[in-house]
Amino acid sequence: MSTNELPVMKNIDYAEHKFININGVEYCYLDAGDGPMVLLIHGYPDNAYSWEHQIRFLASSGYRVIAPFTRGYEPTKVQPESYFDRATLATDMVGFIDELNEGKPVYLVGQDWGAAISYGILGAFPEKVSRAMVLAVPHPLEINRTLKKSPRHIIRSFHWFLFQLPWLPERIIRWSNGRFLSWLWKLWSPDFKDIDHVEHIISAMLNGESIENTLAYYRAAIQSDYRDPKLADIFDRLNDKIKVPTRVLCGKQDMRKEMLPRAADLFETSAEYQWELIDKAGHFLHREQAEIVNEEIIDWLNKK
Repeated sequence: MSTNELPVMKNIDYAEHKFININGVEYCYLDAGDGPMVLLIHGYPDNAYSWEHQIRFLASSGYRVIAPFTRGYEPTKVQPESYFDRATLATDMVGFIDELNEGKPVYLVGQDWGAAISYGILGAFPEKVSRAMVLAVPHPLEINRTLKKSPRHIIRSFHWFLFQLPWLPERIIRWSNGRFLSWLWKLWSPDFKDIDHVEHIISAMLNGESIENTLAYYRAAIQSDYRDPKLADIFDRLNDKIKVPTRVLCGKQDMRKEMLPRAADLFETSAEYQWELIDKAGHFLHREQAEIVNEEIIDWLNKK
């Protein structure tokens, strides 16, 4: 099947597709189970279907699982001239908490860009989260500190610099018919062959303006012109010291694992910060080692 024949929305049996308006965005999200709310935030290049193993497991374990297609990712619909900075993304996720959990604290799980958004929520809106699990990405401030002194990690993060360029990254992705995105999956998780899922991701991202919108995440992280000036106060709080109990998992094949011990000073001394490495896994560890990651998540959520 060619990528153009793959639908943006899958016919799935483990969750319902639902829609909600959050901050002017017509969000699509996956909803499954009943019980305390767990908010799952996906990364790049990916979407909410990435969490299929976790959704099944957590829903069957007595939780209500909410997995949004974050803004810029089909079938979520954004208005023209929308912002995609981390303050905007964190505010959107707080909107989900307020609308679907009456503002009460939720359990939070994020991977890759979902991890970066999660750190922002934990810094700026700690009252919205009771416990967090973060996958694959250290605290953004530790990444910044490491990039200032490590050529190896600069090379590992080459895409961040490539994505700052105007028009060229979009052209590379579209001219390659999305193969650049599958190459990133292979680069970051070299032993993983998640072909069907990645083919769907490529098809979904080539639809509409998803390529341009998702690159804006990276541009807004570095270029202030891409950030919503109305949220400047929230942006300034995104990297506040974290007070919420947080556990970070990283694949042993992911170079960023080296940063996890050094990030402890970015958490309040009263907060519980833990980290663990997962064998035989790279960047997309929640799919590569789903059973192990599921057990790690449930043990952390159930911890008193």
